[in-house]
Amino acid sequence: MKVIFLGTPEFGKVCLDALIKSKHEVVAVVCQEDKPSGRGNKLKAPPTKILAQENNIPVYQFHKIRTEGVEILKSLNADIMVTSAYGQILSQEIIDICPHKIINVHGSLLPKYRGASPIQSAILNGEVKTGVTIMQTEIGIDTGAMLESETVEILPADTYGTLSEKLSYVGAELLIDALDKIENGIDVWTKQDESQATFTKMIKPEQEYLDFNDTMVNLVNKVRAFNPNPVAKFKIDGEQFKVFQLKQIEDMKSQNVGEVLLSSSKKGLVISCKDGAVEVVEFQPPSSKRMLAKDYLNGKKIDIGTIVNA
Repeated sequence: MKVIFLGTPEFGKVCLDALIKSKHEVVAVVCQEDKPSGRGNKLKAPPTKILAQENNIPVYQFHKIRTEGVEILKSLNADIMVTSAYGQILSQEIIDICPHKIINVHGSLLPKYRGASPIQSAILNGEVKTGVTIMQTEIGIDTGAMLESETVEILPADTYGTLSEKLSYVGAELLIDALDKIENGIDVWTKQDESQATFTKMIKPEQEYLDFNDTMVNLVNKVRAFNPNPVAKFKIDGEQFKVFQLKQIEDMKSQNVGEVLLSSSKKGLVISCKDGAVEVVEFQPPSSKRMLAKDYLNGKKIDIGTIVNA
């Protein structure tokens, strides 16, 4: 089948790569616009754009696909569209362009975790399993009928980055199988159980900061869910630290939530929270590189008794 692929980040790139290597033909790739990155704010192309260009596939980057993309997408005469972490809401007019409509690779076991942040939300909520669903795109947010799904275990050490990578490869396999079934007319769709539906939203900047009034488990899960992006953060004396790994410390506690209880190159950086304390294992100090907290404390000082985020 002739396929238009809509996807932007690494998750989408893995699915696109599998699609390129399959018997199906990718006639175009649609992704979000290049974005400023790094200290120099140089424009950085999305992973899917880079892969498409390497394979001589036309790339379109619409600012608003609903107003700019309709006629171009129609002109491609594709059989089906595939979305995988694209990043824009599609109109009914776009959904109806191809004979086989649009299918989506969604990073959860629908109907749970519909919406924009299913992988991060599963980790935030302490889930031990999630998965990938191939579904039919509708105007509603992830409400369409399901064709394929597969469960994936969430390990205690999984972060948003590692779990997203695992799910992307599962999603890529399911996608090719789904396209084959649709092409051969053996696709069987199942309606979602609306009574089981849960929803997720975009992660907002204010959610990135760690609140030490929270529990050890929730703080650890938040750091996992936001690693490698948007990255959990805290402040000391107004300076921002990005946090990549926390560890629960159950035998330490303070009446002052957010208090630095330990701070040395041998014992590490330990901060009190609602029901105990957490050790900051890995972080990125201001104007510095990502490193182990113990290495930072070998040459820098954070006073015991300091209140974080005060």
